[in-house]
Amino acid sequence: MLFTLHKYIFQELSRVFLLAVVALTLMLSLGSILQPVQEYGVGPRQVLHLMGYFLPITLTFVLPMAALFACSLVYGRFASDSELDACRASGISLIRLVYPGLALAIMVTIANLLLSFYVMPVFVQRAEKSLKSDAEKILFRNIQRRRYYELPPDNRYLIYADRANQQNSTLSGVVVTEMKDNEIKNIFTAEIAKIKFNPHERFNEVQILFYKSSQMGAESEAGAEWGSLTVELGSMISDEIKFKKIDEMRRIEADLMNFYPIEKLAREIYAQIIIELLAQDINAGITKRKEMSPERKDDAGRFYELLGMPNSIKFIAGQCSAQDEELELSGEDEVVVIEYDTESKKILRTLICEKALLHIEGDKLAPTLTMDIYNPREKGSEEITMRVIIRGLIPPQAAEVAANEFKTESGSLRVKKLTSALSQLSGLQPSESLRSLESKLQREIRRALVRIKAEIHTRLVFGTGCIPMILIGIGLGIIKKGGHLLSAFGASCIPAAVLIVCIMSGKNLIKSHGSENISGVALMWAGLAFLLFLVVVIYRRLLKN
Repeated sequence: MLFTLHKYIFQELSRVFLLAVVALTLMLSLGSILQPVQEYGVGPRQVLHLMGYFLPITLTFVLPMAALFACSLVYGRFASDSELDACRASGISLIRLVYPGLALAIMVTIANLLLSFYVMPVFVQRAEKSLKSDAEKILFRNIQRRRYYELPPDNRYLIYADRANQQNSTLSGVVVTEMKDNEIKNIFTAEIAKIKFNPHERFNEVQILFYKSSQMGAESEAGAEWGSLTVELGSMISDEIKFKKIDEMRRIEADLMNFYPIEKLAREIYAQIIIELLAQDINAGITKRKEMSPERKDDAGRFYELLGMPNSIKFIAGQCSAQDEELELSGEDEVVVIEYDTESKKILRTLICEKALLHIEGDKLAPTLTMDIYNPREKGSEEITMRVIIRGLIPPQAAEVAANEFKTESGSLRVKKLTSALSQLSGLQPSESLRSLESKLQREIRRALVRIKAEIHTRLVFGTGCIPMILIGIGLGIIKKGGHLLSAFGASCIPAAVLIVCIMSGKNLIKSHGSENISGVALMWAGLAFLLFLVVVIYRRLLKN
């Protein structure tokens, strides 16, 4: 008889629970995809895919609320129809009647923990892959619809275009603005631009090839028949600690290079170190040249040489400064650049200009250098070209050997060493740009470690809190049997809201005071303790009556 009664109650709970899950899931799923739809301009097919990928996120909130609704409603109706009184008159205790609701609460708790720790991160990563695979379509769709598109995730580059042709991946009437610290750093314009996406495992790389292009910066302006811009696009969604599996969090704690935002900053610092070591080496050569006697100043040794493929260069400059992965060469008189064939050593041209830039391209852990020469003229000619670009130059061995101090044997970077040993590197005096990157990396490391701690406790407290939350719903459903059936659900939502407030407040305390502060963790678990206390109070009252 008891088994039949439990089966009857559980069937009623399951029916209401499943209906509530379906209704709440449909409502919340539409809300969860609004931001990606608005931000990335995804199409109808992608919307359906994203709804499926975001389903586990929705279910982590839907399952506890649906179970709470089902238990308060079913047990409230069970008590109001005097079925509870009949069972107790037959000698069946109240605690035994709660077993079906407790079973549902345990199932929801297990499902919630599995969803939050394992399933949800996997589906978020699939959503990320779906958005990355359609990144080109998203870009062209936004430009066709709005005439512009901000490249995610940091929206540093903004692309405007009059027309977009996705079939041949071209844009017409193009303007690209590069922003930094809410200020325009560079503006690139072109009649036509071709867009190429190069997918990588952890990011997408966008290459924009300009035809009849010009570039306007804060201090200079230049043009060329052809120009290019390469932008690295990080994660759109998944590079957040809240979307990581528990084993991924542990791997990040063990090796910070497993977290892409930290890895990206570390690579930027490494590239900046290469540039500043190169600047230090060039400035040493400039100083040495100034100390030369007048009769030796025509010696070929006064040139600084950078090898490359297919061409190499030698140059003379009077001044060298480094910032933002870029090295500026200028002169008291003029900058002279000799380009020659690497294999035959044949001089191809000698260019004279007032300013040239050396900047890093490609993989920052195995970088190549590109020289931009502004408004040069060839030796023996008065004709001025707006811009000349020489690619494929290799950083000098001295700079790479010194920078390799920060690399592991596998070729990865020692992240923590990057934040502590810069000033001891071959007498290098770090620039403001390098100091800023170092501080940013330290902040990102602290932020990641703190968020890992906060996220683990958040998932544990909310998952295990489902059991007392649902038990409170059962108890209040029985207590309020004489009132409206939904009044018990409304009353039981208040303790659930208290738990959520404690979790959010504790999470913010951990983030603001750091991973060593235990007050945030204590506040989270205090919310769970409060719910357990309410369970004891409610069921003591029920058992007395």
